[in-house]
Amino acid sequence: MPDSPSSSTVARHPVRLQPMQVPKASDVLANDLRERILRGEFPSGTALPPERELVTQTQMSRTTVREALRILEVQGLVVIKTGRSGGAFVQQPGGDAVASSVSLLIRGQQLRLTALLETREAIEPACAGLAAKYRTDDDLTALDAANALLGDLEIPLEQFLQANVNWHLAVATASHNELLTGFMTALSNAIYSSTENTAFVDDEVRKTTYRAHKTITDAIRAGDSAAATRRMTKHVHGYAEAVVQVEERTEIELREG
Repeated sequence: MPDSPSSSTVARHPVRLQPMQVPKASDVLANDLRERILRGEFPSGTALPPERELVTQTQMSRTTVREALRILEVQGLVVIKTGRSGGAFVQQPGGDAVASSVSLLIRGQQLRLTALLETREAIEPACAGLAAKYRTDDDLTALDAANALLGDLEIPLEQFLQANVNWHLAVATASHNELLTGFMTALSNAIYSSTENTAFVDDEVRKTTYRAHKTITDAIRAGDSAAATRRMTKHVHGYAEAVVQVEERTEIELREG
């Protein structure tokens, strides 16, 4: 007669389980709110419920709710205001969010100047081509104003560099592509803050820059996308070659702000 289960020796195999990564409650709530914001369920300007009400609705602690809102604030998806009329207000991410993220990447990775110049050569001609298609009268006014200042040889170096940045950003803005504008904002600030020296920017460089900008602006004004792309390609390539020849520094020292 066979042994009964109670009297037989049962073979036992050890069961091994891997450590499980359980997400924090605040991350779960932040992820849910983020997706709903990005899907458009909460339009920009929408006031989220007060902390106390969020605690009641989610059945999470006040600390968890507060941490989730801080996560969204850091990501630029909500603005937290204090006071009687304060609270957490939804905002849709824009070009500033892109610029901030790219700037952090540049500074955190200590990207080389040549990498920034190569990236600029890749995307800025596209900005110029799109600007020729979509520019408005206000865009042209901004381009003309920035370049007129560049043409003044008497302005100090810092003012020249800022006008240069303003012109390039005006081209990106005229493309009416927020992603490209965000990239150009971060790239321009990094490139020009790393080339702020009189050894490179002399009167001849200023004159050449002014003339190049004028021909590109003319193409944008005329709606000639091919010419704008071609002229910008020539301009940024020439600038990159000149900077690399003069600049001895290889790492970006991007100022905050």
